Amino acid sequence: MSFNSLGLSNALLKAVSKQGYTTPSPIQQKAIPLILEGKDILASAQTGTGKTAGFTLPMLQKLSQGQQLRLRPIKALVLTPTRELAAQVYNNVKAYSEFLDIRSAVIFGGVNQRPQVATIRNGVDILIATPGRLIDLQNQGLLSLSKIEILVLDEADRMLDMGFLRDIKKIISLMPTRRQNLLFSATFSKEIKKLANEFLHHPVLVEATPEKLTVDAIEQKVYRVAKGLKTGLIIKLISDGNWKQVLVFTRTKHGANRLCKKMVSAGISASAIHGNKSQGARTKALAGFKNNSVRILVATDIAARGLDIPLLPHVVNFELPNISEDYVHRIGRTGRAGASGEAVSLVSADETEFLRDIEKLVGLEIPVEIVEGFEPDPNASTKPIKQGQGGRRRSQKSNKPRSQSSRRSNDSGNSGNNRNANRNKNRRRNNRR
Repeated sequence: MSFNSLGLSNALLKAVSKQGYTTPSPIQQKAIPLILEGKDILASAQTGTGKTAGFTLPMLQKLSQGQQLRLRPIKALVLTPTRELAAQVYNNVKAYSEFLDIRSAVIFGGVNQRPQVATIRNGVDILIATPGRLIDLQNQGLLSLSKIEILVLDEADRMLDMGFLRDIKKIISLMPTRRQNLLFSATFSKEIKKLANEFLHHPVLVEATPEKLTVDAIEQKVYRVAKGLKTGLIIKLISDGNWKQVLVFTRTKHGANRLCKKMVSAGISASAIHGNKSQGARTKALAGFKNNSVRILVATDIAARGLDIPLLPHVVNFELPNISEDYVHRIGRTGRAGASGEAVSLVSADETEFLRDIEKLVGLEIPVEIVEGFEPDPNASTKPIKQGQGGRRRSQKSNKPRSQSSRRSNDSGNSGNNRNANRNKNRRRNNRR
């Protein structure tokens, strides 16, 4: 099958060809015709399957066929959980709409809102946004969602994990009830199905998850190591192997900062990227990693989805994720577009159960090695780390508004939360006076 058979316009086919695409992926083959028909869809698609083009191309087609209004109200909204993913989707929309009269914009927190507001005031057909900044600007009366025709929730499972459910429901309440809804998720959890039942209208189920969750091009390896020796081991592996571009995953933000400092102390250029970093720092770190001026990028799972790093040769799990599916997203950053890649995991005794769950998910017994001088501790407990030390399980169980707003502020950059917190602090101070 070719893109020509999907019913796309010549302008879109020209843009797709310019990007070097010839054959649509399974998710694109299944989703594009359904979206063009106006169906609501509930789609399961792993990272790296081409899902962004799967919803972007038909969305552009439908909007380009509609009558352009002079004021250009926002007609399509794409919600993403992180700034990096929002920026990536925006870049794709810009590339695919090169030969169309379509305007698009991206908004997220962590940066000055004025340029974003100015762009919106000039008229925007498609808006890509993180929930925090979107609600912030809507509360200020700087944008309206009253004319939305198409809503896309991208990486919906990740948004729920990050505590965005309340924000999503509020955003949906600001839109017309008659609209097309597209929900994309890597997994179909109970929470995702419940959300889909609340706002999708007779959705068509689209599943394009590959039979093998990890591609053959990725060489996976486990190093058993004592917990306190991990830093020394990863420095040895990078130095001895002369690895030039390595994406390293830690479980926590503080862990990412600590490891980054130790890398730099060992003479290895490194930067950290996570939710507590400003958008400017995150952009600078990613740019340096892409242009090879930074050798190591240490990241939390915020980087597991939405980072487009061509031909990335190495991914290292400094700590295994306590959610098995996140392992797939992490190592999926390498071995892309037909290139080979290596995924290395440093596993201590307390991560034994996590490794077992991962191997069960991917259907593979991952080869194990032990490096002399960095042997595992035979007396260490294999009991899993406490929930909350890396956070995902803890955040899933907690529905407290405070934890939700904290997560939202850190990961999508909702500057409005910070302002509201300062206002409340001032009120309390005045009341005491």
